Amino acid sequence: MARGLADPVPLPGRWADLRIRMLSAAVLVPLAFGCVWTGDGAFDLLIAAAVLGLAAEWLTLRRHSWSGAGIIITLTGFLYVGLAAGSLLWLRADPMVGRTNVLAFLLLIWASDVGAYAAGRAIGGPRLAPRISPGKTISGAIGGLVAAVAVGLGAALTLSYPADLPRAGLLAASLGIIAQAGDLFESWVKRRLGVKDSGSLIPGHGGLFDRLDALLAAAPAAALLALWAGRGVAWWQ
Repeated sequence: MARGLADPVPLPGRWADLRIRMLSAAVLVPLAFGCVWTGDGAFDLLIAAAVLGLAAEWLTLRRHSWSGAGIIITLTGFLYVGLAAGSLLWLRADPMVGRTNVLAFLLLIWASDVGAYAAGRAIGGPRLAPRISPGKTISGAIGGLVAAVAVGLGAALTLSYPADLPRAGLLAASLGIIAQAGDLFESWVKRRLGVKDSGSLIPGHGGLFDRLDALLAAAPAAALLALWAGRGVAWWQ
């Protein structure tokens, strides 16, 4: 029997990649947090390594380019990556709240990813955008958004006084929506290129673009929020 839109993957198979995802996260999360916490050269090296890896992946993906795509398309990919990298470096460079800004932002992005994965796999239901990414569900999108808002509210409650919860929740929701849009955008690009994953560097996730798609889209927005708040002020305040 063909699978319907409401249940694209049998229930037991939905969690087949959970173990390998957790093992990958056990390596990547402490590394990222350590570099953000240390700052200075460690964070710069992390960003530089990510940029080089993403650039290499993009050049590889360009071999699958759709008809008519040329050096305009190639430069657009580099600019997309460069804007996100510059935004993260600028966020971390704030001597007062740079570390907090980046850590809270990363927690929000990861919470959005985990919330979407958990809700989507546990609940299933109608697909969010079947023509772009058949595996993503509306329940997953809602779960990711709820998780992102929870991080924003948690940051406001623990790190800000007085805590402006409505503002923090709204800004976190905005970043969560942009992050999910970035995820869908990367899925659209891969579909146009006719590939399933951007690479195979990260077990359980695919390539760097697969793992960082939400972060690449939301980092410039987080930098704009921090610019709006002013140097020395957290982006959610």
